Amino acid sequence: MYRALAQRYPYAHCELDFTNPLELLVATILSAQTTDVRVNLVTPSLFARYRTSAEYAAADRAELEEIIRSTGFFRAKTDSLIKLGQALEERFDGQVPGRLADLVTLPGVGRKTANVVLGNAFNIPGITVDTHFGRLVRRFEWTDETDPVKVEHAVGELIPRRDWTMLSHVVIFHGRRTCHARKPACGACPVAKWCPAYGCGETDPERARQLLTYELAPRS
Repeated sequence: MYRALAQRYPYAHCELDFTNPLELLVATILSAQTTDVRVNLVTPSLFARYRTSAEYAAADRAELEEIIRSTGFFRAKTDSLIKLGQALEERFDGQVPGRLADLVTLPGVGRKTANVVLGNAFNIPGITVDTHFGRLVRRFEWTDETDPVKVEHAVGELIPRRDWTMLSHVVIFHGRRTCHARKPACGACPVAKWCPAYGCGETDPERARQLLTYELAPRS
């Protein structure tokens, strides 16, 4: 199933825009309870204003809140970003650490966020258990766990470590584009013949194709 998904989405990638580990860490924190599309609309001005952890640490709260307001929960996220900048300055010389054990000690950073940063900024394999990933691996019956950490470990035992980051991308892409929560496009699914949940969505190929969302080809 993983190989088939990788063939469908060979261009799968982190859909948050970033140029360095700090930008990715900040963008991932902002992505909680909102979409990557929304975050990507906010981060150009945010990253132009705050380029270093020291600048986040010294940020004017009202100004930062206003920039990220549209991402939702902006007060809590502002608090996390300011404290994140302070922690990076105080404990990591202003640099984003490249170890899971260090990342999860930072304000606003859990295992999901840490694995996003490790896999995409440091090329260290990690499994990102977001809402889509958890829903699909249970639908695939790869695990019946619901706790994200237990899901991460259970799936990690099934797939070689070298593939963990790409696995996360293709499963998340599939969840966003084909295997929707309410009405999956079963008739247009590349893993339908192996999927225990086949039939819970639209099985007619033509009607299923109409349910596909986003592009099925690389962004230019």
